[in-house]
Amino acid sequence: MTQLPQGGPQTQRAPEQAPAPIGLPAQRPSTWAVQSRRLRAAATTEPGRLQIIGAVLALLVLAFGVVTTLEISHRSAAADDVVGRSQPLSADAANIYRSLADADTMAAGGFLAGAQEPKAVQDQYRKDIEEAARLLVKASANTDASTSSWQEITTLNELLPVYTGLIERARANNRQGLPLGGAYLRYANQKMTNELLPAAERLYAAETGRLDRDSGDARQWPFLSLAAGIVVLGALVWMQRRNYRRTNRVFNHGLLVATAAASVVLLWLAVGHTVARTELRSAMTQGQESLDVLNNARINSLKARANENLTLVARGAVLTADGSADQYETDYTTGMKALKAQLKQAGQLADDRNGSAPVAEAARSVTEWQERHRTARATDDRGDYDGALKQIIGTENSTGQSFQQVDTALRKALAHEQGEFTSAAEDGRGALRGLPTGAAALAVLGAVAAILGVNRRLSEYR
Repeated sequence: MTQLPQGGPQTQRAPEQAPAPIGLPAQRPSTWAVQSRRLRAAATTEPGRLQIIGAVLALLVLAFGVVTTLEISHRSAAADDVVGRSQPLSADAANIYRSLADADTMAAGGFLAGAQEPKAVQDQYRKDIEEAARLLVKASANTDASTSSWQEITTLNELLPVYTGLIERARANNRQGLPLGGAYLRYANQKMTNELLPAAERLYAAETGRLDRDSGDARQWPFLSLAAGIVVLGALVWMQRRNYRRTNRVFNHGLLVATAAASVVLLWLAVGHTVARTELRSAMTQGQESLDVLNNARINSLKARANENLTLVARGAVLTADGSADQYETDYTTGMKALKAQLKQAGQLADDRNGSAPVAEAARSVTEWQERHRTARATDDRGDYDGALKQIIGTENSTGQSFQQVDTALRKALAHEQGEFTSAAEDGRGALRGLPTGAAALAVLGAVAAILGVNRRLSEYR
């Protein structure tokens, strides 16, 4: 007999089922997936499609307004800098250069007059130094310390007291009849010619370069805004055509208002920027280019006058590197040659009689100046120093008179060209005024009108 195992008879049991594996909970669809499904579902019906189109149209119109506002705000700011910052700083830099050159000319002229300098010469020298100092303070207040202009301003501020100190020593020795005064004057002139004026010239070049960059930024075409406007108009026209084909209704007032608003912004943008670009270019080509040439001409006339005076002061003591000629007479000849070339260029750039007449007058006076200078040099070469001195600084038929005529004519030409620049630049800035704000307001109006126009169409399905 077969024995059952201890514990009683075993009943047959079904094999135990393995516990169901614990799985991850069913993933919920993401918000983006839900929205995508709803969007696809809405796109299968005409009301849904209209809602999507209305939202896209409103966003496009708003984007057009935002892009236009940002781009034109940048160009308007650049135009403001041209009128209110860059060009004034460039003009101030030119005036710093001119004041320094004129001070050097006055110092040499006063020295030639003898121990008792004419009061008018002393006053003009003092006025030039004070003007240069004032303009340097103004320039430093409007210049970033990290720029090259700041370095030049610092250099000029450091060197100007050194130069004036040398001039005062030269005057003190000259009043006592000591020949050391001429040496101090020549040293001061070297300091001016080799250090001060080059620093002022670099400052002028840096500020003029900034003016060119600001003008270029203001004149840059707003391609992104123009492209956005064309896309918006195309989308609005397409929507109205679609509406007409489905309903046979010619007009949808909301869409018409949106189209009109976008058209006004696009037209305002194209015309306003074209006018601004034209006027700013005119300011640079007809104003600033002439100003640059005339400023250089005036500075060369001042330097030539200083060299002419120093020729008599040095009396052959300073020679060229090869020892063959008087250094100051050589520099005078070089300066007058450059002056005549610049006056010729200025005459070609002048676009009206008010600009060309003073340039022509300056050119005639330069010719007279050169003739009188040759006469004075011949007199000095004959040993008649007093006669030559009278022909240089005298009150009648002197080179000093010719120089004053040149300087007066150049001041008149510069004032005219400055007015031309300012007028054209302000017109260019004015053409952009109000466009950023107007574009933003019209974009909001267009977006609201587009939504209302589409909602009007949706109401027909309710």
